[in-house]
Amino acid sequence: MPFSRAVRALGSVRALGSARTARAVGRPALRLGAVAVAGALLAACGSGSSGSSGSSADGGGGKVTLTIDLFGTFGFKEAGLYADYERLHPNVTIKESSTENEADYWKALQTRLAGGGGLADIQGIEVGRIASVTQQQADKFTDLNTFGAASLKNEWSPAKWSAATTTDGRTLGLGTDIGPEAICYRTDLFRQAGLPTDRDVLARRWATWDGYLELGRQYQAKAGAKSHWMDSVGSLYSLITGQQKERYYDASGKLVYKDNPAVKAAWDTSVKAAQEGLSAKLAQWTPAWNEAFSSGSFATIGCPAWMLGYIKGQAGSAGQGKWDVAPLPGGAAGNWGGSYLTIPKSSPHAKAAYDLVQWLTAAPQQEKLFRKQGSFPSNLGAVKAVQDVKDPYFSNAPIGRIFGTAARTSPVQVLGVQDNDVNTQITNALGEVERRGTGSGTAWSHAEKGIQNAVG
Repeated sequence: MPFSRAVRALGSVRALGSARTARAVGRPALRLGAVAVAGALLAACGSGSSGSSGSSADGGGGKVTLTIDLFGTFGFKEAGLYADYERLHPNVTIKESSTENEADYWKALQTRLAGGGGLADIQGIEVGRIASVTQQQADKFTDLNTFGAASLKNEWSPAKWSAATTTDGRTLGLGTDIGPEAICYRTDLFRQAGLPTDRDVLARRWATWDGYLELGRQYQAKAGAKSHWMDSVGSLYSLITGQQKERYYDASGKLVYKDNPAVKAAWDTSVKAAQEGLSAKLAQWTPAWNEAFSSGSFATIGCPAWMLGYIKGQAGSAGQGKWDVAPLPGGAAGNWGGSYLTIPKSSPHAKAAYDLVQWLTAAPQQEKLFRKQGSFPSNLGAVKAVQDVKDPYFSNAPIGRIFGTAARTSPVQVLGVQDNDVNTQITNALGEVERRGTGSGTAWSHAEKGIQNAVG
């Protein structure tokens, strides 16, 4: 988000802007190194399927080709899940297509939904878009409860399940990953600047965002002009606002960002960081940002679970042991990214598609994705299964525990139908502050104008 996975658009340019832009607009294309996979997983792979996909809605037991259209890299193919499923279901062939940038993907999906053609059997939906699906486009998607999805409800947290459920009880998607957040940091750069490197010590020192900025000032005083405390203040802002239950919309669907003191406080903190020179001024998902993972241009970065794989891909083998992970400042954690798998009503193979969706999102498969790709599971059984996982690349950090705790402390955030658009305009305005020196008031007025144009 791999905003985007957040996006899920990952890649040299995913994410949430190139791939997960500003919190769930995209998802970085994950070129992940891996934590070792337990050998028993493959044997467990069949447990999530509700039977042979041959008994699909096309009415026969013959061969069926299922198309799945995603944004960025979800990791299903890379982790070998498609191959596993095709071995278990010899009558099924899976064909995936993917758009790197989630914003481009969403625009194309809207065009196809309006025209009724060109849709895949399975479509991925970013968490920041799911409210639009349930509130404005429910008639375009299959109610998965018609295939028995209601019996799976307790396998997900209430927040993850309810986000894809309409007010009249239709379930339109099953959850893939989530993006509980922490801080990833360069232990070698910390050491050179005379800062502690122990993750537990740091968690105490930056228990608040003020503490995090104070450590940044100490780092900046020693690091010189070539390295900075953080990659961008847009990232900082998204981390802080991600800890709030209400951000841009209230529970009634009203746009409240202008009057939300939490948004104002996050804006002010981010502006302060920019004005004090703590940011490397790098636009996320750009080539310069990608290069900085290995060059040492920044020492800390907001780190949803899927970012681990992105860092491995950018920093390469030379970065192993130079990175570590510690809990997020501010007491609670936030969530950046996460997605759902949905089935458009136009699919001619809806039952077969549901069988695949159910299997891909079942606990054994989500566990395998985390161990191989770093995608933190939303399925509660998988969350429990990975709680003891450590990552040698990140100084043997207990990532299962850190991200599991973060997931439990993340608020059930209210998401509006244009949440991503609002966030993008605000983080773009913060980019003006750090890269052009634009004043806080002027930049905020630019954000308001951009939001008005985007939202109406």
